[in-house]
Amino acid sequence: MTKPNRGFTLIELIVVILILGILAAIAAPKFVDLTGQARAAALKGMLAAVSSAATLANALQVAQGFTADQSVTVEGATVLMKNRYPSQASGGIDAVVRFDTVTFETAAPAMTFRVKTASVPATCAFLYNDAASTTVPPVIGPANTAGC
Repeated sequence: MTKPNRGFTLIELIVVILILGILAAIAAPKFVDLTGQARAAALKGMLAAVSSAATLANALQVAQGFTADQSVTVEGATVLMKNRYPSQASGGIDAVVRFDTVTFETAAPAMTFRVKTASVPATCAFLYNDAASTTVPPVIGPANTAGC
């Protein structure tokens, strides 16, 4: 008596490869745009970080009893303030928040935060505008994620 052969037939292998190919063709487009979604999420996370940093710097200045435009020190960095909130000028909000994936540039009338690796950085951004008064917080955002 001979042992039965163990293994797959050629037809079985071709069917499995065909099924895997079909699944890959269906699933691949769903994962293609994950980098754009990740960039958009990074931008929205940075917007939240900038908003929180502005609020915390404001609280620090008020708690220390400083005047409205007096600089504060946050983690060893001097932060320029305007109307009790970090300024949009260099050394203001950019001194409070740490940046890895987002670039920023100061140009009137606002500071612009952009994702470095976005396909169209100009349309993957948000703006930070100085506080208009001591009772009105700075205008931050909204995040434009069209070019992420």
